[in-house]
Amino acid sequence: MRIVRLIARDELRLMLRNRVALIAFALIVLLTLVAVASSWSHQRGIAALRDRHQHEAEHAFDAQPDRHPHRMVHYGHFIFRPLSPLAAFDPGVDAFTGNSMFLEGHRQNTANFGDVRQSSLLIRFGQLTPAFVLQIVAPLLLIFLGFGSLARETERGTLRLLMLQGATRRQVVAGKLLALGMVALAAAAPAMLGLVLIAAQPGALMLPMLAIALGYLLYLGLWSVLILLVSAVVRRSRDALLVLVALWAVTTVLLPRAIPDLAGGTVPLRNRLQTDVAIGRDLRRMGDSHNPNDPHFAQFKQALLDRYRVTRVEDLPFNYKGALAVEGERLTSQLFDRYAAQSFIAQARQNEMVNTAGLLSPAIALRGLSMAAAGTDFAAHRRFLEQAEAYRYTLVQRLNRLEADAVSYANDTATDAGADRRKRIGAENWQAIPDFHFAVPTGAALARAAVPGLTILGLWLVAALALLALATRRLGVRR
Repeated sequence: MRIVRLIARDELRLMLRNRVALIAFALIVLLTLVAVASSWSHQRGIAALRDRHQHEAEHAFDAQPDRHPHRMVHYGHFIFRPLSPLAAFDPGVDAFTGNSMFLEGHRQNTANFGDVRQSSLLIRFGQLTPAFVLQIVAPLLLIFLGFGSLARETERGTLRLLMLQGATRRQVVAGKLLALGMVALAAAAPAMLGLVLIAAQPGALMLPMLAIALGYLLYLGLWSVLILLVSAVVRRSRDALLVLVALWAVTTVLLPRAIPDLAGGTVPLRNRLQTDVAIGRDLRRMGDSHNPNDPHFAQFKQALLDRYRVTRVEDLPFNYKGALAVEGERLTSQLFDRYAAQSFIAQARQNEMVNTAGLLSPAIALRGLSMAAAGTDFAAHRRFLEQAEAYRYTLVQRLNRLEADAVSYANDTATDAGADRRKRIGAENWQAIPDFHFAVPTGAALARAAVPGLTILGLWLVAALALLALATRRLGVRR
């Protein structure tokens, strides 16, 4: 270990003499600190803005005067997706998926107002976050610092001098790896500091944070091993640099951009217009609850009359129009859920293809585990959509049942001058409706979601270490 430490110290001293390397390292540290500060500030601002809008929407809904319940169904309600504290580290798909939703009867809307649709198109190239810096910029820094670690020794013939002084090939490689690993840790330190700051924020979960920290350390460790592997295999430093830059470009830039496009082409997904057209077609086939001669709803009406042993809807112990609204919403919601499930299945297949591509690119595996642990991936967006739909359905059906129970059929069908006033019910009925609360997954669940990405990165690291061990045996042998 003494020899390994000496070689590592000598390698670090050589890096310190390189002013370009020092400037590059200082810049990446500064860039990471700026990313931590800006992302932290942005996350807090967005969270506060959404919380304020949510309270305003809840106040506006509760402040509605006495109304007919079905008017409240069409008045609707806004809800906003809350941000995970770890979104300050990796915002994931939040900028693309939208953050608010309008809930109303007879329709299942999707999330709107994503930052990409409201901001400059430059946001599509990636936000300046700690995750972006460590995924893209940090490996490039390590490449420029370590591309010649072993190739330089072979090229100059100094490797033989080290071996003549008693150092083995394995000790030389271990010393170089220790030096580059220390640089990787120093480069990751500002981002890890950001994670510590997030830990002090209310709602932060420890297990996902540990999974994120482990994932990024594995990723930077993998790049350290890959850099030494290429430097050991390629004899000239210049060629090693070209190979490593090409590897970086393919694995961190090209594949993460190309694979999602390939998945989208392989598994087609209906756009919003196509879905709306298909739903409209199926709604026409399903029937019209406002048409008394519609076959399904005529059968529904007769079934109610038979159950309560009456011959007219006026004799039912509840408002038939409210019961009709309940049945209509049940049928349309089943249709909406079916199309939403089809969309989720297609998107899940696309994500499976992308995640499998982590075997080709460690950056893809890291991005997947980072978003999964931070609660900012597609699964988190899907949780929001499903919980929002469950709340919408409960809200609308509660209002429909209020129409059935609190408004008489005679008043509901009356057209005289005072009928509109008699159809209304007290505002305390919607003030008693619970507000929407997003159920956040547990820390253990988020950490489990990161396990596949951690596994892939671990396999990458084991394979790279095995190849480096093989390359070490032939290090310095003339070819």
